[in-house]
Amino acid sequence: MARKATAVWNGSLKDGKGSISTESGVLSKSPYSFKTRFENERGTNPEELIAAAHAGCFSMALSAELGKAGITAEAIETIASVTLEKQDAGFAITKSHLDVTARIPNGDKAAFEKAAEAAKAGCPVSKLLKAEITMTAKLENQRATGA
Repeated sequence: MARKATAVWNGSLKDGKGSISTESGVLSKSPYSFKTRFENERGTNPEELIAAAHAGCFSMALSAELGKAGITAEAIETIASVTLEKQDAGFAITKSHLDVTARIPNGDKAAFEKAAEAAKAGCPVSKLLKAEITMTAKLENQRATGA
């Protein structure tokens, strides 16, 4: 399986503008620029897209790991925060922090934590990133109420 995305850039670094499109068409000429990347102007940027990819990949990987333990979550929400830092050799993505909350009725905390760690290590996007990957994992353990 191979997936494609296209980026087009026109102009200089600070004054230029670009667009990003995905093969699926979900992103179609989505604008990005120096200002969307470094000054919080509305539009996307590579780090935001990597964060979205990491959050989505991890959530699916956690679902798979929970499934191996015979557990199905009602919901898994992951927020990925990607850090871009200036270094001597230029800019680098140095960190991705995963903040995950899973709602699992009568969930087993130890099984959840084991699955979350396995998902963090095994997620294909985690494997791609040469950055420190940290995580905060929260289990919402709702007790079933009897009628």
